[in-house]
Amino acid sequence: MTNTRVGQKVDVFADTIAEMTWQEVEQAAQRGAVLLWAFGVIEQHGPHLPAGTDVYVPSARLQQLKRRLADRNIEALIVPPYYWGVNQVSASFPASYTVRPEVMIELMADVFASVRRDGFSRVFCFSGHGDPSHNLTIFRGVVEGANRTGMRIGFVTDRDLAARIGLAADDPHLVLYKPAVRPVGGLDIHAGEVETSTMMCYCGSLVRDHFLTSLLSTDYGPADLAEWRQGGAHARRKTPLGYFGNPAAARPETGKRSTEALVEKLAMAIESRIAASATS
Repeated sequence: MTNTRVGQKVDVFADTIAEMTWQEVEQAAQRGAVLLWAFGVIEQHGPHLPAGTDVYVPSARLQQLKRRLADRNIEALIVPPYYWGVNQVSASFPASYTVRPEVMIELMADVFASVRRDGFSRVFCFSGHGDPSHNLTIFRGVVEGANRTGMRIGFVTDRDLAARIGLAADDPHLVLYKPAVRPVGGLDIHAGEVETSTMMCYCGSLVRDHFLTSLLSTDYGPADLAEWRQGGAHARRKTPLGYFGNPAAARPETGKRSTEALVEKLAMAIESRIAASATS
């Protein structure tokens, strides 16, 4: 369990409500601050990344997003990340845990009701995990929470994912942005170049560098992805080591660039939604 990279590690409670006093939270709600909430899972990420990758990565993004929104005069607080998510694709691997969608939806609704009592009226939710069932559950939890509390709650996601899980682009509970352009070559889906690069940049001490040179690119295309997404034995057969992509190509600077580009898209989407609702 050793690694050769010595670097920083994102604290998933850093810059979140968990580090604030109740009075500081109350005052932020009175000022009209919005809430940012990420939904990840504990899930295997190959032999080189920790099972908490889908929690660490969105936590790093939201910490940057909070600062980017502040530059736009939008005050935001970060809700500590949710990590007991829905996992079908990698569920057959050890260290890959799942809960029933209805359990996750009810927990989300309870938290929304709690922050509503604190005086917050708007929440933006984000996914740290690509499983279709997980993302559809986030959306359903957002809708349920909005219906029960009357809050403005949005699921911030890219247009391709929303379409893939059957959501209408004009749904008022969605806050959409354009997805990144896929690189030419094999697909990079799970614990591959981009995800590994991001972990190198923000959680370098958790990356098992000594595995990377031995991890060959999967060089898979759309048909392989469709089979892998069936999960269970299909996922174990397609990715016996648990990664889908080319982790050996990862570099910290790639993670930094991709994160900064994504955070800018998120900030623009949130700013546009807030501006639109202010005039409606």
